[in-house]
Amino acid sequence: MTRRALFAILALLVIASVGVTAYVVVSRSRRRPVARAAAAATAPAPVAATPGRRIKAHLYYVAEDGLHLQAVDRDVPYADGADQAREILNAQIAPVSEPFVSAIPMGTTVRTLFVTATGDAYVDFSHELQSSHSGGTMNELLTVYAIVDSLTANLPAIKDVQILVDGREVATLAGHIDLRQPLAKNLALVQ
Repeated sequence: MTRRALFAILALLVIASVGVTAYVVVSRSRRRPVARAAAAATAPAPVAATPGRRIKAHLYYVAEDGLHLQAVDRDVPYADGADQAREILNAQIAPVSEPFVSAIPMGTTVRTLFVTATGDAYVDFSHELQSSHSGGTMNELLTVYAIVDSLTANLPAIKDVQILVDGREVATLAGHIDLRQPLAKNLALVQ
């Protein structure tokens, strides 16, 4: 097979992978009822993590190929209940050293986090998540699922994650992935 043919096949596989992932995200979001009232509720003040006690959590960084996420086990401070979700997200958005690359824009912070009794997590991020995003469908997918998967893969009580920015529901981060409803775990992007 020629080099050109191999490149064409690889390009078609990448396009098909992005298309299937986008289809799953869109079809999943259309089936879920929206619990907007829960998003408006304010989360209780965070409880400090238990000093010294830590847990192992899977955090997700951009893989070397730039098309997948790579799971990395990290020690994260232990906390009770929904505060554990905050600790995991704070570790996920913290600056990371090489060779890892964060899918979350630098400067992003978790403003509030609320988990419903049905397992929907509503996470309100600072504006940097949207305003500092590099753009592009693949980059947006990696950012969204680094967040969603870090919560759903580590905390079985969390089934879905709704991403908010500055206290508001946003349609997308960079124009590609529908964020108007909670999203379920999707490990298809993880190597």
